[in-house]
Amino acid sequence: MSIEIKVPVLPESVSDATVATWHKQPGDFVQRDENLVDLETDKVVLEVPAPADGVLQSQAFAEGDVVTSGQVLGVLDEQAEGKRTTSQAAEKTASTPETPAAEPATQAPAGDYSPAVRKLLEENDIDPATIQGTGRGGRIIKEDVLNAIKERETGSVGSDRPAPAGNLPVETVAISGARPEDRVPMTRLRKRIAERLQESQRNTVMLTSFNEVDLSTVIAIRKQYREAFEKKHGVKLGFMSFFVKAAAEALRKHPIVNASVDGDDIIYHGYQDIGIAVATDKGLVVPILRNAGEMTLAEIEGQIASYAKQAREGGLKLEDLQGGTFTITNGGVFGSLFSTPIINPPQSAILGMHAIKERPMVVDGEIVARPMMYIALTYDHRIIDGKDAVLFLVEIKNALEDPHRLLLNL
Repeated sequence: MSIEIKVPVLPESVSDATVATWHKQPGDFVQRDENLVDLETDKVVLEVPAPADGVLQSQAFAEGDVVTSGQVLGVLDEQAEGKRTTSQAAEKTASTPETPAAEPATQAPAGDYSPAVRKLLEENDIDPATIQGTGRGGRIIKEDVLNAIKERETGSVGSDRPAPAGNLPVETVAISGARPEDRVPMTRLRKRIAERLQESQRNTVMLTSFNEVDLSTVIAIRKQYREAFEKKHGVKLGFMSFFVKAAAEALRKHPIVNASVDGDDIIYHGYQDIGIAVATDKGLVVPILRNAGEMTLAEIEGQIASYAKQAREGGLKLEDLQGGTFTITNGGVFGSLFSTPIINPPQSAILGMHAIKERPMVVDGEIVARPMMYIALTYDHRIIDGKDAVLFLVEIKNALEDPHRLLLNL
């Protein structure tokens, strides 16, 4: 019996997807729920699992093709016998001991690549061992081969592959002033990020206000309770949970910062869904902490750790990234001392954290070294006045410099 493998139903906010990586090729045996193909959307990578055990008969789309909800990606035959991996063959032998086990099929290296990649490798006589794959799990994708071809043709400086015969030696090229360039298509995620940033610049009136926070008390609390916290909750006590709690309280007291614009209306949100910007190899994603104001420090840290892990492994779901009334971004983890973050529409404000640096401060008439952080609030000046932005930042500052009041809900 043949089964059609279809593109899953995409949310209304996602119109189409790109076939990123085929993990199985026609003729390969697949097991139920085994990942067949990755689809890259504007926000996340979706995995399409096999609906049953069987053999992949055909692929209707190649890597790089654009597909929409319900389109047939390929056909699976439940009755056929195909090439099995070593582990699949061993499992089959163990489950049917009365049947003599056939030797596992040895798959040629070319079987690990999509038809488009295999064709490019053969036509250009390229050894795949010389290419560093950038696809999922280190897999070689079409763009990797195209970049390798371009480097070989130009003898790019910095390439670890030798230039073909007839090209100038690398040293000579460098001396003669060669200026190598690589043209690489944007990923869907990067294009979506670019579109949203342009939309934010075009449709909002952004202004940024700054303040600074003395984190002495927060650091002392973390130092005193770090081990006990991790032992009880199974997660490290970081700075972000303090900032999330402080932001949630400040949003309650200054609801205009938590609002959004819809045409000629202002929508006030009676909840605090705070997005946490997470950097990945493919770009920035912003998963959402739902009802962040109701969460404990342990719940916040646990959810952030889970989101970070899923983001690195490509496991975030679309619903994890949708919505949000406010965003926090932490450039300090990369060493940023000062920045003006960009609003994540349709939100109206974003809080920027930065690196903690010891600076001389005047305390009770004496100059002392204090661990200080600059904080920035970029806001949509169409609905948020400067007074509201400044008072919001002061609320954040006060909550973090006296976190006992924050934790006691005072």
